[in-house]
Amino acid sequence: MIFDTRREIDRADEDLWVFGYGSLMWRPGFAFEERVPARLVGLHRALCVYSFVHRGTPEQPGLVLGLDRGGTCRGIAFRVDKTRRADTLAYLREREQTTNVYLELLRPVTLLDDPTLERGAGAGERRVRALVYAVDRSHPQYAGRLDLDAQVRLVRQGHGQSGPNRDYVLSTVREIEAQGCHDAKLHLLARRLTAGHETPGATPAA
Repeated sequence: MIFDTRREIDRADEDLWVFGYGSLMWRPGFAFEERVPARLVGLHRALCVYSFVHRGTPEQPGLVLGLDRGGTCRGIAFRVDKTRRADTLAYLREREQTTNVYLELLRPVTLLDDPTLERGAGAGERRVRALVYAVDRSHPQYAGRLDLDAQVRLVRQGHGQSGPNRDYVLSTVREIEAQGCHDAKLHLLARRLTAGHETPGATPAA
């Protein structure tokens, strides 16, 4: 990957696009001008980060999502007005970079607007550069090689500052379904987590 400089990301002369693929999709926590379904190519969503803060502790870690290399990812792109760019970046860094497990990158994403809109060469599509948080595979919290049983165990035990790990996974699955999409690995995990309980499509936890 080509590493984007902090200076380029911090530039204040244009609006900021942020690509959400996990909790940012359903709980962004910042003001935005547009919220658009989007597709990222070259990275995929994976439950590949040990959580020591938001959904677990160092003693009982949970698992949260990261963007890992290869594949594609459907998510949500948020456009932030340039006047709020600095404040939004500060908020995101406090939220996402507690342990610096993510790489801040700018990557092209395709915005999947109303397909009835005509935009010249591509009907209903725009391409923008968006801020993405990709997992640092060299970080000790990288958890991209766990099997399903290990993931289930960690998610069931995980509970951190932002609540139960299980709620995080199920809320993400519900948001993916709301977009009309399916993530095979996350849906399989959700079925394991909800065996004998509510289904992934039940009312989400607050």
